[in-house]
Amino acid sequence: MVNKELRERIIALVHQEVVPAIGCTEPMCVALCTAKATEKLGCRPERIEALLSANILKNAMGVGIPGTGMIGLPIAIALGALIGKSSYQLEVLKDLTPEALEEGKQYLAENRISIKQKADICEKLYVEVICTAGDKKASAIIAGNHTHFVSSESSCSRESRCSRESRCSRESNDPEEVQLNLKLVYDFATTAPLDELRFILEARTYNMNAAREALKGNYGHNLGKTIDRPLSKGIFGNSIYCHIISHTASACDARMGGAMIPVMSNSGSGNQGICATNPVCVYAQENENTEEELIRALMLSHLTAIYIKQSLGTLSALCGCVVASIGSSCGITYLMGGDYERICYSVKNMIANLTGMICDGAKPACSLKITSGVSTALLSALLAMEGKCVSSSEGIVDNNVDKSIHNLTSIGADAMCKTDDMVLNIMTSKD
Repeated sequence: MVNKELRERIIALVHQEVVPAIGCTEPMCVALCTAKATEKLGCRPERIEALLSANILKNAMGVGIPGTGMIGLPIAIALGALIGKSSYQLEVLKDLTPEALEEGKQYLAENRISIKQKADICEKLYVEVICTAGDKKASAIIAGNHTHFVSSESSCSRESRCSRESRCSRESNDPEEVQLNLKLVYDFATTAPLDELRFILEARTYNMNAAREALKGNYGHNLGKTIDRPLSKGIFGNSIYCHIISHTASACDARMGGAMIPVMSNSGSGNQGICATNPVCVYAQENENTEEELIRALMLSHLTAIYIKQSLGTLSALCGCVVASIGSSCGITYLMGGDYERICYSVKNMIANLTGMICDGAKPACSLKITSGVSTALLSALLAMEGKCVSSSEGIVDNNVDKSIHNLTSIGADAMCKTDDMVLNIMTSKD
């Protein structure tokens, strides 16, 4: 059993990485940074300049902004300045009203916003917002993760110079992050006192509700609703598989389509949170698992995703559904009665299949990729329970499961950087 001090540190990590969010986290991150800079300015900005990393630009270009019926960063920035509250974190725009939306559209029409790629940075998640009004200027910087402010300042323009060291100083001292491995993840999720883990059920409340609410409207490509229709049931059957895919894709449809529906995110991604939650919840319900089994499976799923992201990074060229669906495959394997060895099998089976799926930005079509990830999660879990596992003589899979995971993340974080550049170039070069 994991000792109490280490359990407390892991629980703090989960609380930090599994948080509510409304809409895609990249534009919400920019809106949050804008809200912070506006609060520092102390008045409505006359001009807003946003300097963003390439990965932030990529993930924010084609996604719906909740409650607006609009796509992309400009409206998110405008509303961040007009009605955003930094204390709301990734729910920064939850006070949106029809009147505020009209005000935001007028703000856009006045051409007050400039959006550029930040030059000469290595950080994949970087947002710098500079707000000005008269001779007043204020700025805020988020880097590393979607809610981590590394700098915020306000001053008159003639006094706004500061050193690089000052600008990048952290606003608070972050606790040292727990360095996870799969055995630690498994031991924590399966042996920690249940009352210490029960909070993870909040992810079920948020993300299963998002799936239900999505069926009431038409969001994105309606993949979830399509899978739930009679024609699809004639193809896939009225099966656990069909129900898992429908509930997972529906929540993603709503989130990418701009629905004003909060979800529980994982490692800065709502889609990852959905993918780590809904397949596990639906399987547990259909399989009649106990509440304790569900709680432990959800923790195993979410914490596995957090572990993989530690070496992959918050944003990368690798689609987040690869990470989150590995987590859900572990959770489902556990619900099937799998032990640690079988869970290692499911991880290796996942890595053998999904490695290399690119992230080409947040958009409605993300539900298609999530469906691919969840389908593979179920297949990998079934193979694992049959004692079947991709061997170390095949591809990037290693005998050691943690080495296999690091092989995956080294490809996503390092080897695919050129791919990331090409994807962004393609996206920004289209008519």
